[in-house]
Amino acid sequence: MSNDVVLTMRGISMIFPGVRALDNVDFTLCKGEIHALMGENGAGKSTLVKVLTGVYAKNAGEVKLEGKTVQIHSPQEAQNLGISTVYQEITLCPNLSVAENMFIGRGNYHFVNRRAQEKKADEILQNLNIPAVGAQQLGTCSLAVQQMVAVARAVDMDCKILILDEPTSSLDEAEVEQLFTLMRELKSRGVGIIFITHFLEQVYEICDKITVLRNGELIGEYEIKDMPKVDLISAMLGKSLDDISKLKDERKQFEGAQEPVYTAHDLSSAEGVKPFNFVTKKGEVNGFTGLLGSGRSESVRAIFAADRVTGGEVQVNGKQVKINKPLDAMKQGIGYLPEDRKGDGIIPDLSVRENIILALQVLNGFWKPFSRAEADAFADEFIKLLKIKTASKDTPIKSLSGGNQQKVILARWLLTHPQYLILDEPTRGIDVGTKVEIQKQVLKLAEQGVGVTFISSEIQEMLTVCSRLIVMRDRNIVGELKDGELSQDNIMATIAGGNA
Repeated sequence: MSNDVVLTMRGISMIFPGVRALDNVDFTLCKGEIHALMGENGAGKSTLVKVLTGVYAKNAGEVKLEGKTVQIHSPQEAQNLGISTVYQEITLCPNLSVAENMFIGRGNYHFVNRRAQEKKADEILQNLNIPAVGAQQLGTCSLAVQQMVAVARAVDMDCKILILDEPTSSLDEAEVEQLFTLMRELKSRGVGIIFITHFLEQVYEICDKITVLRNGELIGEYEIKDMPKVDLISAMLGKSLDDISKLKDERKQFEGAQEPVYTAHDLSSAEGVKPFNFVTKKGEVNGFTGLLGSGRSESVRAIFAADRVTGGEVQVNGKQVKINKPLDAMKQGIGYLPEDRKGDGIIPDLSVRENIILALQVLNGFWKPFSRAEADAFADEFIKLLKIKTASKDTPIKSLSGGNQQKVILARWLLTHPQYLILDEPTRGIDVGTKVEIQKQVLKLAEQGVGVTFISSEIQEMLTVCSRLIVMRDRNIVGELKDGELSQDNIMATIAGGNA
């Protein structure tokens, strides 16, 4: 790895009304280096990146590229200087072709040779082993492939600095390795890469250095070989990490733990979920696991009727019921935190308070609105309970960090006092501390008798939280593991060779 410095940020401060988001932060990136930027949500990672890419004008500090002081006033200026960014939330246009997305904003768009553009896109995609073609509409690609197209667009711009903000959150293991192969290739060409992720295993697999921020301040810069995981977590949190596995083992068993709260017989949906049988017991935390595309999310969407149900029978507390739409599920005491927080979860322009009371207001009926005092009391209760970081309950939810948005959606369902709660990727893209708080809340709900179905792309998290796992492959259940059978090896073996 070259020791030539490509980026130096010194004394960076950023102040928003009432909040010091960055306080005298330093950051250094070398050519041919993969550098992890770590910290809890709200630590200042995104703010530092937005200062670097010209989204925010810093209040103090200096930025140097290859030793020269620069003033970056816009993302376009950053791009012209060789700084490319790929965000967690895909910022491409699904209605345009893959090629148009890769080259949009470059050159004279009124005189485009589309055939030549698509040919060049095909060459880049093939070179990176991305399963798409230039003429294909981007919206027809999976989220994972769309993410890879965003990386391809950034790479093709001959960037000096590549910023990857949670790029692996929608990728399966094979696609993550494909991205890592690309990152190593760019590293060998001298590109400096800033890697923002909450997947600790990935940091230790791909990165050379780690910079840790906490509450807008620099905690330190560390060589990866000198920073054990437990020390990294402590640096991020400012305290030792609670042992969730111990909490799981020590929690009290709910008295009626063997009673089914939800039962499905031959349930199927329009999204290709094959008929499956499934039971959730009171006080149980179970989970659906499998590779990306296995049908784990589609299965729980069928349970909540978020997708059109095409067959099967459902019982709640032993009584047969009809659940054909989400409101039917809600009336049966079922809550659902969706995988796509931005698209299916939050109402971005509504306040934290309005987002929290939404589900209960739907159940209560919009012709019976809560008083302002009632709504305030609900919001205050859950902001305190879940430690939601917000300036006030009137703050638009879109202004909150991803982790705090997730807590608001969780609060929304807790307010309805569900007897069965489905959590699909509740900790994706959020910091370690918030992740632990949500895991604690899940175990606490089970202790109180709530049945919980928990889905995470992190197998270790599933093993930590769940006492029973439903293993899926090709949108079909291929096995079930519980108690002493729960291990990563058993999960992978079941995925590879399990039979329905």
